Amino acid sequence: MSIFEAYESGEHESKVSHFAAIVKLAIIDGPINPEEETVLKRLAVKLDVSEEEVKPILKNPGKYHLIPPYSLEERIERLHDLWKIIYADHEIEEEERNLIFKYAIGLGFTEEKANEEIEKYMQVFDGDMEL
Repeated sequence: MSIFEAYESGEHESKVSHFAAIVKLAIIDGPINPEEETVLKRLAVKLDVSEEEVKPILKNPGKYHLIPPYSLEERIERLHDLWKIIYADHEIEEEERNLIFKYAIGLGFTEEKANEEIEKYMQVFDGDMEL
């Protein structure tokens, strides 16, 4: 396996783990609703996660561990993707807020920066502020 193939494989694995994190957020407040399903389909395409990969993730998202990307820009983009699924139903519950905080830490943000980003995204998705 070449270095490029190894990198490409690792990058895809990171995208699959990110999609699993998104699914975990979608199911934390109950079954996946139609709005969340729409967002999941879009993000699967964006992340290049195939239908064959989506099915086992939907069945057991806890099996996949978070693999954060290297760049800050990609980490922020991942956090944004997570917010898309949280706000698919236009509200955020306490369990979702707690889990997004854990993911922000897992993505490499400090506790202070994670809370700062969470507050910022809550304002963005509530329409109080532009991204």
